[in-house]
This record gives sequence, structure tokens and C-alpha cells, in this order.
Amino acid sequence: MQKPIYLDYNATTPHDPEVIEAMRPFLESEFGNPSSAHGYGAGPKKAVENARHQVAELLNCLPEEVVFTSGGTESNNHAIKGIARALKQKGRHIITSAFEHPAVLEVCRYLEKEAIDTTYVPVDGQGMVTAEAVAASIRPDTIMITIMHANNEVGTVQPITDIAAIANRHGIVVHTDAAQSLGKIPADVQEMNVDLLSVAGHKLYAPKGIGALFVRKGMFPEKFCHGAGQEHGWRAGTENVLEIVGLGKACEVAARDLDANTAHMKAMRDRLHEGIVHQLNDVRLNGHPEHRLPNTASLAFKNLEANRLLEAIGDTVCASAGAACHADTVSVSHVLEAMDVPLEWAKGTVRFSVGRMTGAGQIDRAVEVVVRAVKQLLCR
Repeated sequence: MQKPIYLDYNATTPHDPEVIEAMRPFLESEFGNPSSAHGYGAGPKKAVENARHQVAELLNCLPEEVVFTSGGTESNNHAIKGIARALKQKGRHIITSAFEHPAVLEVCRYLEKEAIDTTYVPVDGQGMVTAEAVAASIRPDTIMITIMHANNEVGTVQPITDIAAIANRHGIVVHTDAAQSLGKIPADVQEMNVDLLSVAGHKLYAPKGIGALFVRKGMFPEKFCHGAGQEHGWRAGTENVLEIVGLGKACEVAARDLDANTAHMKAMRDRLHEGIVHQLNDVRLNGHPEHRLPNTASLAFKNLEANRLLEAIGDTVCASAGAACHADTVSVSHVLEAMDVPLEWAKGTVRFSVGRMTGAGQIDRAVEVVVRAVKQLLCR
């Protein structure tokens, strides 16, 4: 039985074959502890440092500015809590957007227990945070701005460079969650001029359970995990060598093939979008039409329920819903709510996200299946 067409790459990605090959020795023979002084530790230690250089190359930072974590959520927690606690004598105000991933929003809400106040800047109808809105939210006690690089649901890419320029003039630390952008668009920490940046391995064709945090030299967030002093003392615990190696190789591949992969994903995304709107009326694109991830199409089908559509296509096409409908209630994602997407559109929103492995034949088959399912559902 043929597997369904996978169009949910923003949820997670398959392992790149080069990543699997890079990790193989650390499954089969290189099992040593990087902290060990004997020969069994030498290979793993060298591999961890090589991976650190590979991540740094993708981000355009110093290797010593890369801290390995368990994933994007931990990176966000480390960055936001770490800076808030380290700088609380200077101020107790953070700026973020109403549009962020829960791994940012829930951290900010948690910090309210420590008397850290957060301003949630609104977004426009295309999911864009303006630098002007961020600037208007700055207070004398603002210590940090955390705005995602690109949104996971609709793909809108935020003006991080402009936001960082404003923050720098006020001496405010800038963090960005780049979980969705790495490997799809450039994420150069020098060009963006951010102080901290979060990486999630499983969005980048590396394994789940590994990530990284860029911490600019001179930044001193509070330590996340205390122990024997691994990761420059920022995050104690024996290194996850297998997956660190996988993340390093994934970053190397992403840097090497960025232009080709971006062009391919954009072509597949547009082929899907155009194929659907060519055959169906009442289809709306959520997110910015231009400043958007090259792989993401958040499409709203008017007066349909997304979960019913996904059920209808689920044997052939895998995607994600932007709303959950239960009995007489509709639970719309906070992203669509922040954009003020009308309910008749929001409840029928499906996120299609393509990847490196997506082929034109798969896209054409997906268009056929989606169009047929929509027409059948509208006739009921």
C-alpha cells in the first residue's frame, strides 16, 4: 500500500540521507563520552566540535556562540528565561507578538509569576509585525524583544533586521525563533543583528530531540541546566553526540544547497496553490503573498471545516488544520485569530507545507485529491 503524500514539512521533516550516514558511526562504534580523557572519548568530542562549526557556518557566527539543546522549545526557554532572569535588575519588560509559537508565548506567560511583564504586539491581516509597532511598545524597563523569524502556520517572514536595529538603539536584547526558517531562507545572525537565535533540528531534516541556541558573545543569560559544565557551562549534561552530529550535517547540507532547495520548494508550493485555485472558487491565502516561507501555503476554503477536509483526503494527502471543529464550537488557532481571519475562512484553513523531497507528480496528485474532496464536501 502506497504511503500518503506528505505535505506537512512544517510539522517535522524526514531524515536527510546524508544525516543518517553521518550519524551511523555513532550508533555502531563511536559510543564514547566526549568528556572522557581516553581514546573512546576523542572521536565523539571531535564530532561534537565539528558539528558546532557546521551550525556556526549556517548561522554565520562563531562556533563558541553555539550551544546545543534538546530542540527549539528548550532553546526558546533558555533564551527568554535566561535573559529575563539575568537582566531583571535592569528591567522587567519583554516585547513579543501575539503570533508566536507556544514555545515563546507560554514562556512569557510563565515569567509573569516572576513579575516579568510582557507586551504582545499585534500583527496585520497578513501576519506581519511592523517595526513601528514594536518601537511603540518599548518602555524604559524593556530588556528583551523576542519575535519569530517566520511563522509556522502561515509562513510570514518578519522584518527582524529592522526590529533589531530599533532594539539596538535602545540597548535591548533581541531573540528570534528561527525554527521554521533555517534551510528555507537565509538566517544570518550578523545581517539580522540578533543576540540570540533558536534552532530546531527536526525542522531541518535532522532528528527530533536536538536543537541549538546562538548566544552572541557578550550575552550572559542565566544558566539553563547546572551540572558538570558541558556546553561552555551553559547547559550541563552528557552531550547527545549522535543527534548533535546529525544536526551538524543537516546544517552543512542546508547551507550548501540553500538556493536550490529554496527554488524547488517555492516551485512546488506555487504549483500546489495555483493548481487548487485554478479549479476552485472561494479559496483564500493566509499570510503575506510575498514575504513568506517558500514552502508554505496556508489555504482557507470558505465555509468548509478543515478537519472534515483532512479526513476526506487523509488516505492520500497529509497536511494540518488551522482550526478544530467540535459539535457546535470551532477552535481557531491563535495565529489566525491574531490575523483577524473571518470565521467562515478560518474554520476551513489547511496548512500545506512542502519540502526537499516533494515532487511535481506528488503535487499534481495532491491537487486532484484536494479539489475532488472540496467539491464533494460542498455538495453535501
